Amino acid sequence: MAITPDTKNWTWVLDRACPDCGFDAAATRYEDIPALVRANAGAWSPVLARPDVRVRPDEQTWSALEYAAHVRDVFRIFDVRLRLMLDETDPLFPNWDQDETAESERYNEQDPAVVGAELREAGAAVAAGFAAVAPEFRGRTGRRSDGASFTVESLAAYFVHDPIHHLRDVSG
Repeated sequence: MAITPDTKNWTWVLDRACPDCGFDAAATRYEDIPALVRANAGAWSPVLARPDVRVRPDEQTWSALEYAAHVRDVFRIFDVRLRLMLDETDPLFPNWDQDETAESERYNEQDPAVVGAELREAGAAVAAGFAAVAPEFRGRTGRRSDGASFTVESLAAYFVHDPIHHLRDVSG
């Protein structure tokens, strides 16, 4: 069964707390984001050990394994975006279709143990990347093709909401 693609513009999480997961970007210090990422990456192990990890709760919702594979890829994508922002002047990020990736990469058929290891590795890398950015470089910018513009600091806050929100999705 195909999942309906998510077409929401989630940048609103920079302006107000998420009513679903409670994450509040405005109340989150940049310096806390690497620890939030590391904690999140570690919290997926018990999720991926569940016997029902491949079961979709309904026709419109990914399985826990699909969410975990998505979070792994979010960690990777935002690590690339961060490096682009630090290496280039106001880069335009390559588009990423998360729903197409989930389908083409067959997220629900991947090995949960491998996904878990890759998720932890990617989480550690992106956390280290954000931790290494000196305060004077946190104002560097980057853009999405839809016109959304970010500083390193706002990208970090926007990014960290996604894995936090999805861990809540699978914690039900």
